[in-house]
Amino acid sequence: MTPIDTVPGPARRALRAPGVRMGGLALLVAAVACADLFAGRGVTPDGVRAVLLGGGDPTAEHIVHQLRLPRLLVALVAGACLGAAGLVLQSALRNPLAGPEVTGVTPGAVLGAVAATGLGLAGWESPTAVVVAACLGGFAGAGLLWLLAGRDRGDPEQTAVYGVLVSAVLAGLTAVVLLVAPGELGSVVQWLIGSTEGRVWQHWNLLWPWAAFWGAAAWLLAGPLTLLRCGDEQASAAGLATGRGRGAALVCAVALTAGAVSAVGALGFVGLLVPHLALAVFGADLRITLPGAALLGAAVVCGADAAAQLLSRLLATGLDADRLTLPVGALTTFVGAGLLMVVARRRADER
Repeated sequence: MTPIDTVPGPARRALRAPGVRMGGLALLVAAVACADLFAGRGVTPDGVRAVLLGGGDPTAEHIVHQLRLPRLLVALVAGACLGAAGLVLQSALRNPLAGPEVTGVTPGAVLGAVAATGLGLAGWESPTAVVVAACLGGFAGAGLLWLLAGRDRGDPEQTAVYGVLVSAVLAGLTAVVLLVAPGELGSVVQWLIGSTEGRVWQHWNLLWPWAAFWGAAAWLLAGPLTLLRCGDEQASAAGLATGRGRGAALVCAVALTAGAVSAVGALGFVGLLVPHLALAVFGADLRITLPGAALLGAAVVCGADAAAQLLSRLLATGLDADRLTLPVGALTTFVGAGLLMVVARRRADER
């Protein structure tokens, strides 16, 4: 008999509920991963199945092993990074609107990657240099917001307003890069919109250790973050050094966001909305909710990538265009903006 079996029935079920939800979420991630693997062009689902079973022709084997598998894995890990980073930011700042997209982190990371590309220091095909540039830009964006917010950092609405302003300024600076290096328009568009197209094993080999390290660091801060969500006074009363705890959490959030942006660009609304869904499913204990947010982010991005590939195939067939590709970032932005409008409308009606 295990210790949990000695607990009365209702309490035992309550203890096991997070595990059941996490298991169900893991199954969802596996399902969308399979859909993403089978959704692309160039190889039919039967061809993919044959390759996975050890057969298939050399072309199909190359597409599956060298293109679809790394693309799938990068989408999963990038989504996990954005989901976890969004929850860390919202908890550290006690602001439900503090996603990476609207706090200067994502626009700063994009600006860093694009500027490095324009100066010839990095490129879409050189992920190592892009990660460094994206990190520097992400920290610069977060630092700019921190300076502008000043004494209003504890006010969620004011912080959100400053975040929108900082994001707009950084997006404008990114556009200026086009004046300096107009030949980099293709790379700029990919980073601004977000795309998993062309991800290879080099991107995966760089992304997963980065995500594992900073994801583990964020999880170790789950206890302090849970206290910070309750307010600085309560956290201080519990013995937490709020300044240091918040600073460490922000470093983790920026690093996770920069890693995702360097691999797939700016995927809109993932880091903003996924944390709300994770809190609704798993509750306020971030020791459980943080891994849940990572899994939800992975499922959202991977599912969006599968849907984008299917829509690309349908549009290409309908418009008779061979190279038509719908970026996954366009889909996450469109769906995320729609969901945000629905939530805002419902809250307005409730008032």
